[in-house]
Amino acid sequence: MRSLRVALLYNLKKNAPHTTGEPADAAAELDSEETAQALQEALEAGGHYVIPLEGDVNLYPTLQRLRGQIDIAFNICEGHQGDSRESQVPAILEMLGIPYTASKILAHALSLDKAMAKRVWMSNGLPTAAFQVFQRPDEPLSPLLTFPLFAKPLREGTAKGIDANAIIENEAQLRRRVSWLISAYRQPALVETYLPGREFTVGLLGNALAPGEAPLSEIYDENGFHLFPVLEIDTSPVAESERGIYTNRIKSEMPLAINYLCPAQIAPELERELKRLAVAAFLAIDALDVARVDFRLDAEGRPHILEINTLPGMNPQISDLCIMARAEGMPYTRLVNDILQLAARRYGLWDGTYA
Repeated sequence: MRSLRVALLYNLKKNAPHTTGEPADAAAELDSEETAQALQEALEAGGHYVIPLEGDVNLYPTLQRLRGQIDIAFNICEGHQGDSRESQVPAILEMLGIPYTASKILAHALSLDKAMAKRVWMSNGLPTAAFQVFQRPDEPLSPLLTFPLFAKPLREGTAKGIDANAIIENEAQLRRRVSWLISAYRQPALVETYLPGREFTVGLLGNALAPGEAPLSEIYDENGFHLFPVLEIDTSPVAESERGIYTNRIKSEMPLAINYLCPAQIAPELERELKRLAVAAFLAIDALDVARVDFRLDAEGRPHILEINTLPGMNPQISDLCIMARAEGMPYTRLVNDILQLAARRYGLWDGTYA
């Protein structure tokens, strides 16, 4: 692949704007300097020239000034505010005509709004838990829902707003929890059927192939996708305090305190079904290039889609996608540059050679 001039776009925790009364985990989704540096080094190792930029309110004029010097953007911006904040940088890039990695505006908006994604999956016949969106804490509970339930903010990632109290056992707990979520996160609360089984995540690279188009390389299947080994999230080392939930405290404060079992020790039939559902969930929202799809089993052992992350974490040490790639033996440099090449190919920037 020819050398490209790549704008590396990110939101660093240290640069996050803060508001009065925000929850303690408000900046949990944002990235570390370590992640940004690792991405820059990986892209440079792929032969590319990298322009690192913070995706804040100054990004538009900066890109407007530099766009003649940029071939493509490698975007991991989560955004700072707004219902569809992960779509803001893609919208800027499209307005300026700059190609970029990963999903486009609508897929990011659907990914962040968990209820909208679930509606799309349900319309496609994909399994996801029954749910209700609460705009107010006093709304009647849907007759489709019975306790125990699970509650979380509607439009957050990195398990923000999820702790041991996310499991709801009765009406009084439901009203308290929904009231807190709406107040603390300034958005509706998503309440869904609690799934008591094991938790898994599936990472994938790729895009649906056009007629006559070949897969990117030998590791991609005939449909254009590469599926990483299934990762099981085993929270048993901290289960007593976290109630078996992959909480924000685990993800943000002690990510190495639990067990990441990859490849997960599961029956081949379940592995195939998880991977099939991951691709189906990805295609249903028109995601692109890369994603991670989270699952939990119900009491009968059947998988249900929890959510999709169209901007999966890219920290080389602790992010789930990177753990899966490492378990498979894929170097971090290849993971990053495959994402870039998948996007470059979509925009006609790929010369047909593999880096």
